[in-house]
Amino acid sequence: MDMSRNTFVDRTFTAGELQPEQLRQAEFEHCTFRQCNWMGADLSNARFTDCVFEHCDLSNVKVGGTGFRSVRFKGCKLLGVPFDHCNTFLLAMAFEECRLDYAVFRSLALKATRFIGCHLREVDLSGADLSKSDFSGSDLSGAIFDGTVLTDADLRDAHHFNIDPERNRIKGAILAVHGLPGLLLKYGIRVED
Repeated sequence: MDMSRNTFVDRTFTAGELQPEQLRQAEFEHCTFRQCNWMGADLSNARFTDCVFEHCDLSNVKVGGTGFRSVRFKGCKLLGVPFDHCNTFLLAMAFEECRLDYAVFRSLALKATRFIGCHLREVDLSGADLSKSDFSGSDLSGAIFDGTVLTDADLRDAHHFNIDPERNRIKGAILAVHGLPGLLLKYGIRVED
C-alpha cells in the first residue's frame, strides 16, 4: 500500500465521519459506508476495494482515476456520475435499487454487472460491454445504447428501453414479450397485448 495515501481497512463509516479532504486519493479496503452524503465530492484517484455503499448520496462526484474494485452500491443516489473517468483496472461494480440517472458508462468493460431495481434514466451506455449483465426491474427510459454489447444480457424485467438491434450486439439477450417494443421502435412496429 502507498503510505502517502490515507488508508482504511475493515472499517464502517456513517454519515459525517469522513471529511471531503480525506476522500481524495484515499484507499479503502473491505469498508462499508452507510448514509454518507458525498454529493459533488472529489474522489479522484481514490481506491475502493471490496467495499459496500448503503444508502449514500454520491451524485455528481468526481471520479477521475478512481478505482472501484468489487464494489456494491445498495439504495444509493449516483446521479450524473461519469464512471467512464474511473480507473478501469479491475473495475467491477454491482448496483441494487440505485438511482443512476444521467450516469455515464461509455466504453467500459462491465461484463456480468448487476443493475437490480435501478433507475437508469438517460444513462449513457454507448460502447460499453455489458454482456451477461442483469437489468432486472430496472427503468432504462432514455438510456443511450449505441455500439453497446448486450450479448446474453438479462433484460426480462427491464422496462422503457429502446435498443436498435442493428447498432448494438444483442445475440443471446433474454427479453420478455413486454420488452419487444423497445427493439422494434426503430421499425415503426407496434406490439400490442
